[in-house]
Amino acid sequence: MTVQSPILSGSAKVKRLPEWFRQEIPGKEALALLERLRGSSVSTVCRHAACPNMSSCFKAKKLTFMILGTRCTRSCNFCAVGKWDGSALGVDTGEPQAVASFIKDMGLRYAVITSVTRDDLPDGGSGVFADTILAVKALTPAPLVEALIPDFSGDTQSLRAVIAASPDVLAHNLETVERLYPALRPQAGYLRSLEVLSTVKKIRPHLTTKSSLMLGLGESREEVTKAFEDLRRHGCDMLALGQYLAPSALHYPVREFISVRAFDEYRQIALGMGFKTVCSGPLVRSSFEAEEAYQACHG
Repeated sequence: MTVQSPILSGSAKVKRLPEWFRQEIPGKEALALLERLRGSSVSTVCRHAACPNMSSCFKAKKLTFMILGTRCTRSCNFCAVGKWDGSALGVDTGEPQAVASFIKDMGLRYAVITSVTRDDLPDGGSGVFADTILAVKALTPAPLVEALIPDFSGDTQSLRAVIAASPDVLAHNLETVERLYPALRPQAGYLRSLEVLSTVKKIRPHLTTKSSLMLGLGESREEVTKAFEDLRRHGCDMLALGQYLAPSALHYPVREFISVRAFDEYRQIALGMGFKTVCSGPLVRSSFEAEEAYQACHG
């Protein structure tokens, strides 16, 4: 049995999603994992960012851990994660080990770790990021680790701290085309995000890098292909492309539902530019089938 979720546009009118967004009703495996997470101190972006793939991913025991709390200091207009109200956020020093223990108990072979953006911290939270990667890599057997990082306000030392922990993939999402940054990511910068990826390659040339773009925000085909070119020029190895879904009527509205055929065409264009792997489709998110993408890249 499947269920189709509504989406709220900027005008608060409910629109039905295209047929290809139909999802299975959560089964007992997914519900059991969700209940387990609720009873733990571990957070996932799957829950807090309202990912449409949560049920299918949880069923397959795939999840993306979110560290450094559940409140973000950035006010991006597309994200469902809770926003900072200016109060003290704090840092949970036990979080790295809690995440590692959860990964060990689940027997994960591939762990994706991301975070909220913590502009309130001097190092942007890079120390906790590094400690979490090291705790996971210390497990036996050691899982592969994909670190999906914020921009750390462009601070190279913070980036070096994460790289020194030796993740297997260093990901940073460009999210959208350059023209839409002021509306969608007012506290970020298109060039800054590209420079994060290029700096990774300068520090550790053989470290695999990855990025992601949301489509359906009103971008043109030319703007999308330019973003591909910019990512390749800055050393990005892997790419994920997915359909933007507005979390609520208060968020940036969906301008277009991109067809499956168009996603396939974008994938071929990106592969032609030299990306090692491209995961492209309406339901794709930055860590969607991350392990499979990694194996395809390194197989």
